[in-house]
Formats: sequence, structure tokens, C-alpha cells
Amino acid sequence: MPDSNQSELLKKKDENLLSGLFASSNDTVLAKTSAKGVRLASLDFYRGLIMVLLMLESTGLYEHLLRMSTPGSFLHSLSIQFTHYPWHGLHFWDLIQPGFMFIAGVAMAFSLYKQTANGVTWNKQFSKALKRSGWLFFWGVLDYAVRGDHLSFELWDVLTQLSFTLLVAFLIFRWKTGYQLLFSIGLLILTEILYRYTNVPGFDQPFTDQHNFGNYIDVILMNKINPGGWVAINCIPTAAHTIWGAVAGKWLLTLPGNKSKLTRIFTLAAITLILGFGLDWAGITPIIKRIATTSFTLASGGLCLLGLGFLFWWIDLLNHKKFLKFFLIVGMNSIFIYVFFEIVVSRWLGDYLGVIVHGVISPIGVSQNFINIAASLVIFAVEWGLCYWLYRKKIFFKL
Repeated sequence: MPDSNQSELLKKKDENLLSGLFASSNDTVLAKTSAKGVRLASLDFYRGLIMVLLMLESTGLYEHLLRMSTPGSFLHSLSIQFTHYPWHGLHFWDLIQPGFMFIAGVAMAFSLYKQTANGVTWNKQFSKALKRSGWLFFWGVLDYAVRGDHLSFELWDVLTQLSFTLLVAFLIFRWKTGYQLLFSIGLLILTEILYRYTNVPGFDQPFTDQHNFGNYIDVILMNKINPGGWVAINCIPTAAHTIWGAVAGKWLLTLPGNKSKLTRIFTLAAITLILGFGLDWAGITPIIKRIATTSFTLASGGLCLLGLGFLFWWIDLLNHKKFLKFFLIVGMNSIFIYVFFEIVVSRWLGDYLGVIVHGVISPIGVSQNFINIAASLVIFAVEWGLCYWLYRKKIFFKL
């Protein structure tokens, strides 16, 4: 057992670790409070909401609703928002991946504050972050590894992208907020330079599908180009989403008043929104999700910040917390359920359950559209039920 002097030295070391992260002693006190298990209901809801939307997409529900809708109808206008914009433009569904990466940054801030307050050294935190990124990369590659009857190596999965953005956000987490934000802007400037000025023959059209710098890098990395226009180096600009999430997490944990927290978040949201949509409207850089242009990254990041600020105000400050558990149950095992529906449901269970539902309902004489929607809801219920079972058993998969 350590003597009193050794205990005092260990305590002092923890204090120094905390002080290295925060600007003042008040911030250190707030960080210690967070280490005692304080949670933001809005953060849990935000993460759970994103995962529920992704789960519903995995069942094919949005596709079925779009197919059965009439062009020009309200249902069609609503359903099309749950598809990615073909190229230049923005749909609601284009915000899901930025939200996924943004909320990972917020959650990382809470985790690192807690670890530091509990005396975990930076080296151990780095080792954990490196291991997490390695596992995310592995599951992201595995998700796309099977194409029909052959293996494939692809780097377009959101988990693969997140493995990079989380590591970058971690490495600069102890920097002052201003430097973090400048670094994120530097990533966007780098993206502009790479797309505009590399001038590789055949890949020298910065905002043209199949002929841009991102496509060129994919040929080098994977010897292929994604037919949908997605590129692997999206991870460079979208690292800004995770960095901004980490910055917002710091503000939520350390700023002394709720008004100051909301002011910072909404101010950053306003700046990024104006810059993002301004670049697009001025014809400088178009908003294109598939190659994560700077205008897209700024605009979508601003909307993510706006969403976090609103949810913090509505849920945590005004205490509107009814029905949160439905989403919390999913958010507690977000990575697990993502891998589950991406690999198990999409490649086997979805079709299996679809056949069962069709066989049970079709004798009633209902339409195929009704059967498809019913099958999607059954698949979703199974996915959510699995999350609920894990929640009840207190089984939480973390990387």
C-alpha cells in the first residue's frame, strides 16, 4: 500500500493531468464532476436517434415508401429526403453520416474527460484510441469485404472513415479550442487544394463524378472507382465533423453557464452554415456529399451543431425527457447494432424475415407495398428487440 506521501503525489499528478486539458481551475472542477457519471440526455438521444434512423434504412423502409409514393405528393417529397442527393445538392439523409461522426466527437470528449479525471495517463488513452481506430477500420473493411461470390477491399464504409477522424480528433484534443478549429479549417483548405490543383490527367475535374482527385486516390488504394461517386479521402474533410463534436463536448463540460454553452455552439453553427451555403450559392464550391466538398462539410457540420444545441436546450435544460429510453437502448450499443444490420441483416436475416412475413400476410390479400412495409417493421422490431435484450442484460459492446 502506498504511504500518505505517495498518495498525495498520485493525487497531484491527476490534478496536473486535468489542468493540462482545461483552461482554469473551475474547468477542472467541472471535469471532476463529469467523471462521477454525469450524462447528457440530449447526447444519448442524439446518438440513439441517428442509429434508429439507420436501422430503419437497413430494413428498406424508406425505399418502399418512395416506391409506393406518387411524384409530387407529400409522401414522395418526404421519402426522397431519406435518399442521398444524386450529386450537387443536399437531402436530410446526407446529414446522417456527418451526425454519426460529429456525435462520436462529442462522446469522445466526455470519455476523455472522465478518463483524465480518473488518472488515466495520455499514453494509455492513446493506446486505447489507437486500438479503437484499428477495430473500426477492421469492421469497416469487413462490412464491404464480400461482394457476391468474391472478396473485395473497399474503404468507403463510415466505420473506416470514423477510424481516421476519431484518431485525428484525439491527437489534437488537448490543444486550445482556437487551434483545434484552425486545424479543422486547414483540413478543408487541404481538400480544396488537392481537388483543384493536383491536375492529374483524367482526374483533373474537381467537382465532376468519376473524374476528380478522390477517384484518382481510390484507383491507387483499391484499383477501382465507386460507381456512386463515393471516395475514401472523404475522411480528410469530415475529420472536421469529429473535431467540432469534440470542441462542442468540451464546451458542454467546461463552460460555466448554460447560456454560454449555447452561445458558443450556436455561434459556431451560424459561422459554418453561412460559409458552407455561401460557398455553394456564390458558385465557388458546390455542396456535394459524395466527395465531401468543403461547402458540404461546413453546411452539414453547422446543422449538426444546430441539432446538438437545440437538443441540449430542449431535453437537458427544459427537461423534456419522455420517450428517450426507446432511443437510448439503441444508442448504448451503437457500433454493435450498426455492424449487425450492415452484415447480418443485409446479407441474410432481412431476406429470411421478409419471406416469413410475406408467407404469413399474403393470403390475406393485401398489396405488395403493405407486405414490404410490414416486413421492414418486423425487421426493425427484431433489431430493436436485440438492443433491448442487450440493455436488460447490461451487455454493452465498446471498442
